[in-house]
Amino acid sequence: MIPSLLAKKIGMTRVIDEAGDVTPVTVMQAGPCTVLQVKNLESDGYNAVQIGFEDVKPHRSTKPHIGHAGKAGTGPKRNVREIRLVDEPTAALGDVLTVGVFEEGEVKYVDVVGTTKGKGFAGAMKRWGFGGQPASHGVERKHRSPGSVGGHANLGTGRNIKKGKKMAGHYGDVRKTERCLKLVAVDKENNLLLVKGSVPGPNGGLLFVRQSKTKG
Repeated sequence: MIPSLLAKKIGMTRVIDEAGDVTPVTVMQAGPCTVLQVKNLESDGYNAVQIGFEDVKPHRSTKPHIGHAGKAGTGPKRNVREIRLVDEPTAALGDVLTVGVFEEGEVKYVDVVGTTKGKGFAGAMKRWGFGGQPASHGVERKHRSPGSVGGHANLGTGRNIKKGKKMAGHYGDVRKTERCLKLVAVDKENNLLLVKGSVPGPNGGLLFVRQSKTKG
């Protein structure tokens, strides 16, 4: 099984090494995650492992979720994710996965999947990085306007604006994957992972951390 865990973003800090070099890192509480279900080709048609993260009070859950988690000998979980596998799973029902899975395989780089911060309805300058109109004489309260959206931009193909035109609209709140982040440290006692750089989402947001697919 590829080292993978559900995690919660704690925040950012920095690590100073012996040479005095400063590295900005993101701190994540990864796991412990409980294996809630194990799927294989014979019973389900594909190989997968379902993991749960963060306990939730039974009265805030549902009877199907409580019964499903009970088969693994644990309580209902707030977050559940299924991890598809190529080979048959080696994990067993009820196993608890911790940050130690990243040390056992000597993982150096990870991919982090999360949901970016929602910015609501944003203008073209904030959403796409447009430069805006000249802030000089003759420009009347149009400095942040995107400018013309038709005419030459459509190359005479029709009277409607082309699909995908960069305009104002909903910004953020999308799934994003940061790839090949260097794993700086693993804290087994506190279930923490420190990775170089930033990861998607706000503090307290849910993340999925896995061994990098493109870098060892």
